[in-house]
Amino acid sequence: MPRAGLTPATVIEAGAALADEVGFTNLTMGLAAERLGVRTPSLYKHVDSLDALRRGIAIQAKRELTHVLARAAVGKFGPDAVRAFADAYRRWALDHPGRYAATIRAPAADDEEDKHVSNEAVKVLYDVLAGFKLPDTRFVDAARSLRAAIHGFAALETTNGFGLNRDVTGSYHFLIDSLIAGLQADQHGRAAHPEDDQDPSKHRYHETGTPPPN
Repeated sequence: MPRAGLTPATVIEAGAALADEVGFTNLTMGLAAERLGVRTPSLYKHVDSLDALRRGIAIQAKRELTHVLARAAVGKFGPDAVRAFADAYRRWALDHPGRYAATIRAPAADDEEDKHVSNEAVKVLYDVLAGFKLPDTRFVDAARSLRAAIHGFAALETTNGFGLNRDVTGSYHFLIDSLIAGLQADQHGRAAHPEDDQDPSKHRYHETGTPPPN
């Protein structure tokens, strides 16, 4: 008998939990239907396709991660904000590996909802970096560096990529402290690269495809 109260939201929530268990790329409509106690065709009354289910999981996961990061960094400034942001990011990725993989999914060009939630996460990152008083032309460099370093470490750790007998948390903190040292060294500014766009307002919201605010 189909489970009562099935909605798009419950299907997405079940899919997100399942993705954490089996992996985001291994998620199927059949597995989701089995988890919910319904036949696979019943799911299509609530989500149009597997891609629609994955999109829903990605949007939910981005919202969850953004909330976690914002809460971790609130009231903190400079290096303390970066450390809190980085620790919360890593912990959430380890606790929710399937959802974390979903957050890497880039928004489609015409998907305004996904662009909006993706941009909210970028805003948190820029707020964390604001305490370093970097020149505007450096914000994109700093954001990319921090995001790439944290993501790279989390991606390796969630796939058991560290096998040496060395404390992984200590290595992670070494990475974050090294990034902080670099941000502090650049805090007083450098000359912009010739290829840099001299209108810094164009940089802030570019990574997710969302146009800058007017």
